[in-house]
Amino acid sequence: MGTWDTGPFDNDTAADFANALDAVGPGAREALIRGVLTRTVDATGYLAEAEQAVAAAALIAAQCPGGDPVDTPHGPQTPLPALPTDFRALADEALARIAGDEAGPAANWVDPADWKQWRAMLTRLRAVLAPPPPSIALFDVQS
Repeated sequence: MGTWDTGPFDNDTAADFANALDAVGPGAREALIRGVLTRTVDATGYLAEAEQAVAAAALIAAQCPGGDPVDTPHGPQTPLPALPTDFRALADEALARIAGDEAGPAANWVDPADWKQWRAMLTRLRAVLAPPPPSIALFDVQS
């Protein structure tokens, strides 16, 4: 496992996923992203594609209001088309599975500060993907 930092594309597996996205045609990119997220959500036991799912979630979050652009030499070089809005919930669900998997990617860091930074990145992605619903006044109180 080649993990060199705590960003969504800062490991060999995620960088390979970015290369795979660049290698396929525009129509196949959606299928690659949906596939890795769905397999992560549906997985039992070890989450074999967790690093790719985090990278996919970062790409989806980049297209959401408040999302950070994916600006790394290890991410896809070819711009992605607008992704379907239903990807947001799927990505959030995959990140929830990953965040709860103590034996998965969280085990890549010996330094607790790195682990905390990685967890903060997951939390930030989830906040963009599944923002809290707006508060709506239930009653119009006039004085």
